[in-house]
Amino acid sequence: MAVTAALNGVGLALQIPAIYAFVADSVDGTSRGVAFGWLMVAGKVGTVGGTSLGLLMAPTSFLGVPGWRLAFLFLAVAGASVGVSIRWFAAGNAAAAASTTTPANTTKPVKQQLQEFAREAKAVLRVPSFQVIVAQGLTGSFPWSALSFTAMWLELVGFSHGETAALMALFKVATSLGALLGGKMGDALARRFKNSGRIVLAQISSGSAVPLAAILLLALPSEPPTAAKHGAALFALGLMASWNPSSTNGPILAEIVPPRSRTSVYALDRTCEAVLASFAPPVVGLLAERLYGYELARPAGAAAVTAERRNAASLARALYTAIAVPMVLCCLVYSFLYCTYPMDREAAARGDGGDRPGGGEGFGTDDEEEDERKLLPQ
Repeated sequence: MAVTAALNGVGLALQIPAIYAFVADSVDGTSRGVAFGWLMVAGKVGTVGGTSLGLLMAPTSFLGVPGWRLAFLFLAVAGASVGVSIRWFAAGNAAAAASTTTPANTTKPVKQQLQEFAREAKAVLRVPSFQVIVAQGLTGSFPWSALSFTAMWLELVGFSHGETAALMALFKVATSLGALLGGKMGDALARRFKNSGRIVLAQISSGSAVPLAAILLLALPSEPPTAAKHGAALFALGLMASWNPSSTNGPILAEIVPPRSRTSVYALDRTCEAVLASFAPPVVGLLAERLYGYELARPAGAAAVTAERRNAASLARALYTAIAVPMVLCCLVYSFLYCTYPMDREAAARGDGGDRPGGGEGFGTDDEEEDERKLLPQ
């Protein structure tokens, strides 16, 4: 079962960079923010719908097949359909482009494809703006992973299961709207301030998460818990802190590399961010237990309620530490893009990387790649 789940995760993860690159190729630079915003909205809707469908199907069966197995089957069918759709539309775009430029190349040997991918990844890693975005992603993705404890914290505060589910659904709606709003504002600012608009917006978003998280986790009273106040704070946090992927990261990554390298740049970015984000939940747990006094042992009777409130306060402080510190660092790291982004964008538009500071060998031109193919073993 574990192996099957792992393979399923690998298959789904392979589609994400291709989807991002396909979206970036399908729209021009003036509307990429909105496109990425709608992509995030679709992802959130799919997450909520898929989770609800899985929960509803789990206790049922069809022709003797358990419902949870059918849910996995539907997931596989949906993933395969998305993969085929990407292949179909991408092939159509590539054929249209080839008909107006040069004839399509013949299929390359696997060894040559791997060598070209390694060379392309090496060139992407040398782009200074990519390094900055990865650095902010290492800090910026940490708080979002830590927020997996939010539902647990709400229940410790005193909300029922139904109230907690409603509050978490409200938070997801807010992050979806925030992604769409951020993408729209990012496009507008990028048209007016070409070199700095998207970066300023990202710093506003990441910086706003610090006081908004403080209001939610530290300032709101927990005795008695108020769904309206907590819901408003969650909505504000989700709406303001979710701009960066659609307003800044996605569009900038598409502009700092040549079009043929977009899949690689999104794949490398997702990989680097996911690695550190996976450490966030254990860090929150350690902070809550070792630093803020979270107690695993639960007393019985009336003392249990008091213990839960103390644990809620401990978990809230741990969550705020895991949100505020990385978000401040994320906001500061974005500042480096003011220096690197304009140069990298112009270098990518020329199709080279040699003029970048630390750019190294760059991406190379089509003629250079053809010369390399002639030298590689067939």
